[in-house]
Amino acid sequence: MNTRQRALLTESLFVLVVTMVAVIGMVQLKDYVNRSEAMRAMTQLGQRVLEYRKQYGSLPPQSFVDSIKEEVEGAVRIGNVKYRARWIGLDAPADTILAYSQKRLPSSFLKDGYVVLRLDGAVEWLPTREFATLFARQRTPTESDVPEE
Repeated sequence: MNTRQRALLTESLFVLVVTMVAVIGMVQLKDYVNRSEAMRAMTQLGQRVLEYRKQYGSLPPQSFVDSIKEEVEGAVRIGNVKYRARWIGLDAPADTILAYSQKRLPSSFLKDGYVVLRLDGAVEWLPTREFATLFARQRTPTESDVPEE
């Protein structure tokens, strides 16, 4: 192999590697942005639920949450929100899961998990295993044993 061929092969490999790194980086960025936007939208949903609770003294019905979800910017990225108000009593602790949405990130180094809205309005990301453990502790006997997919 002469030097011209070696240089051409080296440059081609360099371009290929840089392209692969850029593609992988963009996929990771996309998944990170989707997760961040889902958390931001869940935060907005939580603020509206807290306003309702402050005004009326109880948690809003499912229909209220569904109507808010249509108005919230970026709600598409939340996905299918499971709202648990009917399972939560008036004396429930502030860290009770009020709503959650599963996020699958199949093409990412980020792990799958859940965007969780707590009763006090806090929003957090929980890995699947941690969420399942917490959900199992908080669920009522009449509530489904496994979180809905």
